[in-house]
Amino acid sequence: MKRELTKEDKELAEAGYEHLARQKTAGQQEGDSKLDGVDIHEHKLAFTELEGELDTSFDPKDPGLSTGLSTDEAKARLSRYGPNILTPPKKKSALRKYWDCLMTMFNILLIIAGILEYILLGVDYKDNFPNTYLGGILIGVAFLNAFIEFYQLQKSEAILASFLAMIPPSSRVVRDGTIMTIPAAELVKGDIVLVRSGDKTPADLIVFAASDLKVDNSSLTGESEPQERFARPDGVEARPVEAENLLFNSTLIVNGEGWGVVVRTGDHTLIGQIAALTGNETGKQSPLAVEIGRFVMMVSGIAILFAIIFFVVGITTVYKGKGEQTVTFAVSILVAFVPEGLPSVVTLLLSIAAKRMAAQNVLVKDLQGVETLGMYTSSLLTLLATDKTGTLTRNQMTVTNLWSGLRMFSAFQSNNDSDDTEAFSIGTPGMREMVDIAALNSHVKFDRTDLPFEQRKILGDATETGLIRFAGKHIQDYDGYQKQHPKVFEIPFNSSNKWALVIVEKTHQQGVLTAYIKGAPERVLAKCSTYLHDGKEVPITDDFKAEYDQAYDYMASRGHRVIACAQKLLPSDVYNSSYEFNKTDNKYPSTEYCFCGLVSLEDPPKHGVREAIGTLRLAGIKVMMVTGDHPKTAEAIARKINLILGETKETLSKKTGRPVEEIYDDEVDAIVIHGDDIDGLQGWQWDQIFAKNEIVFARTSPQHKLEIVKRAQALGHIVGVTGDGVNDSPALKKADLGIAMNISGSDVSKEAANMILLDDNFASTVKGVAEGRQIFVNLKRSIQYTISHSTPEVIPQLLYVVVPIPLPLSAILILVIDLGFELFVALSFAWDKPETKDGLMRMAPRKPVNERSITSLKKRALRRTKTLRRDPETDEIIRPSRFSQYMMRVKAPFTREFWEDALEPSENETLVDGKLLSYAYLEAGVIEMLGALVAYFVVFFKNGFTPGDLRRAQTALNNHPPITYFTKSSPDFVNSRGRVLTGSEQVEALAKAQSIVYLSIFIIQCFNVFAVKAKFRFPFGKSIVGNYYNFAGILGGACLGIFIIYTPPLHVVFGGSFHLSPLYWLIPAAFGVLLLVWASIRVLLMRKSIEQSRVKDIKGLMMFPTMRTMSMRSKH
Repeated sequence: MKRELTKEDKELAEAGYEHLARQKTAGQQEGDSKLDGVDIHEHKLAFTELEGELDTSFDPKDPGLSTGLSTDEAKARLSRYGPNILTPPKKKSALRKYWDCLMTMFNILLIIAGILEYILLGVDYKDNFPNTYLGGILIGVAFLNAFIEFYQLQKSEAILASFLAMIPPSSRVVRDGTIMTIPAAELVKGDIVLVRSGDKTPADLIVFAASDLKVDNSSLTGESEPQERFARPDGVEARPVEAENLLFNSTLIVNGEGWGVVVRTGDHTLIGQIAALTGNETGKQSPLAVEIGRFVMMVSGIAILFAIIFFVVGITTVYKGKGEQTVTFAVSILVAFVPEGLPSVVTLLLSIAAKRMAAQNVLVKDLQGVETLGMYTSSLLTLLATDKTGTLTRNQMTVTNLWSGLRMFSAFQSNNDSDDTEAFSIGTPGMREMVDIAALNSHVKFDRTDLPFEQRKILGDATETGLIRFAGKHIQDYDGYQKQHPKVFEIPFNSSNKWALVIVEKTHQQGVLTAYIKGAPERVLAKCSTYLHDGKEVPITDDFKAEYDQAYDYMASRGHRVIACAQKLLPSDVYNSSYEFNKTDNKYPSTEYCFCGLVSLEDPPKHGVREAIGTLRLAGIKVMMVTGDHPKTAEAIARKINLILGETKETLSKKTGRPVEEIYDDEVDAIVIHGDDIDGLQGWQWDQIFAKNEIVFARTSPQHKLEIVKRAQALGHIVGVTGDGVNDSPALKKADLGIAMNISGSDVSKEAANMILLDDNFASTVKGVAEGRQIFVNLKRSIQYTISHSTPEVIPQLLYVVVPIPLPLSAILILVIDLGFELFVALSFAWDKPETKDGLMRMAPRKPVNERSITSLKKRALRRTKTLRRDPETDEIIRPSRFSQYMMRVKAPFTREFWEDALEPSENETLVDGKLLSYAYLEAGVIEMLGALVAYFVVFFKNGFTPGDLRRAQTALNNHPPITYFTKSSPDFVNSRGRVLTGSEQVEALAKAQSIVYLSIFIIQCFNVFAVKAKFRFPFGKSIVGNYYNFAGILGGACLGIFIIYTPPLHVVFGGSFHLSPLYWLIPAAFGVLLLVWASIRVLLMRKSIEQSRVKDIKGLMMFPTMRTMSMRSKH
């Protein structure tokens, strides 16, 4: 039973995905051609052919006697082929970077305004000489802004460059018949290299000698099990990734040692090919860059528009034909509107935040990345796609349960086990045999044997390491036990057998040899005819198989890896001490084994992962797992770590007894998708998947991960990806925020990511999210604070033209406001702390992706799709010309669809939104404007000018002949009370009035520092006033303001008067208090909407350490 979608529904669902299909086809064609160009074929060659092709010499029988290349030949090849390094992406020159920083809209406006002032100087030097300072300051500010941003970018890149290393620093190589250590960058084709357990492979090698060599390819191919590598004298006919004689650059040697000859270096290695795949994916511009860019364009447009309007009004009223003065006036309007210090503030805020995040073990590769972590969580609905192995789990196997003799045992005390699970005891029948198999059927080695067993580092794969750790606890003398029971014969584990066999000297009643086998349960059970029960061998029955299936399912469903163990007591009449075992002729015991039991090993989640995922989900972030593991294992792990809490169709089917096909999609909230199904998914199916709150993708390839990211982004999600392998790098690059691991992460994944977790701890992501959300809030506060002074700067200019009144604020004083005290205080917001303990981490996303937003997005996409022209033969889209695109943009505002889209209600909150602009321009801005004008008129009144007098004095400019007041050479002015005011008194009155306007804006802005923070609480609490840097910024701004106003030598440039009484400061202080009162009323008015935007509690969320962690703690 399925709920059928109509044709219209499917058409709508498919909308928005078409561009992905086109990209996929093009990408595949391009990717295939690149792979064909650097294909590896040497693994197919026999040793003699390999020596001839590479012109080198090696000895497969005794590798240590190989001569290798001569030093001179190696130098010649190095100059011919180039160093063994991956080519980093092309970087811009320092000059180009500075140019990009300079060519932002604000800086361009400032430079143009400054140049205009100097043009006026050339037109009339005498009258326009004061503008010399203004023009120079405007241009200097633009270059200073660009330098601050450039300096911070260079500093950030320098830190990263010192941290990232793309290949291993050194390698052991044979040159001139001698083993030496050289920088890995100097390796060339034909070099003979020795690799040992724990090494990173320095280049692509063909193995010609190996001893128990195993390599961890998980970071390259996604294979979780270490792969054994062999010497193949005749070569192998297989794909390079499947060749048993190939070691790939940057893969980790986990066991044994091997000798290889270098066949590929640098970009020609397999890792270089995948790096090329990553290079195909272009990084997206961060949401912060987009929003600030939009804000800059909007403010710049408004500034230019008002400057033009004021120029026209000014030249027709106050300045009547005086073009030079009108231009200066228009420039002052431009300067008033443009927050010149904003780019510097944003860059410095992010730089400070980057350093703080580094202290939280989160390294930010670029400044925009700092905010993205908070942006995609707090501003946009986030989809965090995380890898499992090494990211959520430790990649450390630990024995958890044993099943033997139809009884289940726990390796340690655990509350997770069923009631009939018994505690492990070595004396229990069957347990000694299980421990012996774990200890004696093993290939692990130790870094040192002179230390106690518990202190040794085990060199081997994670599964065998877990078994040995377990066995070592129950064997008193591990080294002595190994010597007491030496190996006679062994067949190592491989991917085709899926079992490992060892025969050791261990005496029993029937003989002196014992065979132990371990491996995949179904393979081992097939070799058994009996099972061990209470120390006796009992024939295997159907009842036993049913019990076995139940135990196997119990272990696997908990996300554990399950290993089966069996033994065979070899009778001496057949297998005596002189028997020649041989695996090629099957001269070894392969049947009639006695099944000893099952062992489950857990790859436990990293400490804090469960709480971290719970916290992220409570913060409104959708977390999903994208892994290469088996679906059942992935789901079991997901249920342990808060990633899946609800039912999937399969679990609901098992609970209710209904067939899976009869369960509707909206009945379940969780889904597990197999990688094999991804390629066939249609648009409406992707929509259904991403509509779930709990998602797991299993058995995925690198291309699958990339496809998942693209599909999520097509629905409007801002996607974060965490990963540590090369196979994660394409998705990391495409994601809005790529987060790589430092310790376990591959070089390519670090290169592709925006952010790196220095301690490999997934829980650090939560710290980053909390920090990022606070950065967003701090940025918003800083912008809100910075643009609040635009209204008290612009409205007085308007009154100067319209009323008119003497100019309340000169252009140069406006610049001092924007780049003086404002800069000090705006920067101090970087150290603001959250208003409440968990307020930000419980707020709903600011840009929710829900059914409504997706439908709206798809309708627009469908409308665009239907207007596209297609080739009638190939059905390919014909792209319109640039002129056509331009004309479409011009016509758009005159269409119905344009206004429907523009006026469509949205739940989004952007960095600069209507609420912020309303507060800055209409609320705080108006209060500041009123405070400044009241102080302005009071100061003029105390100096003999009523508002009527000011208007009469200013309109005298329109007389015939015009009379200019408020200059030293002005005629006496008789006020309305009959008092005669000389030119010097007029100048002094104007200087005082302009000074108080300047100081009024500063004083009220000091109160605004705390008013802009009031969202959850009133602007008086400790969290509001607890940032001491705010007070330091205010003190710095006060010192600057008083210095400018009360220092006579500076009056030549800035104006001002040291005769201004501090008593006048009380007027703006009163308006500052009024602003705080209004901020408090605003908190009350907004309280309900804020409460509604909080994320509701999630039922079943487990905000405590995993039981595994608790059990181990209780034991110790």
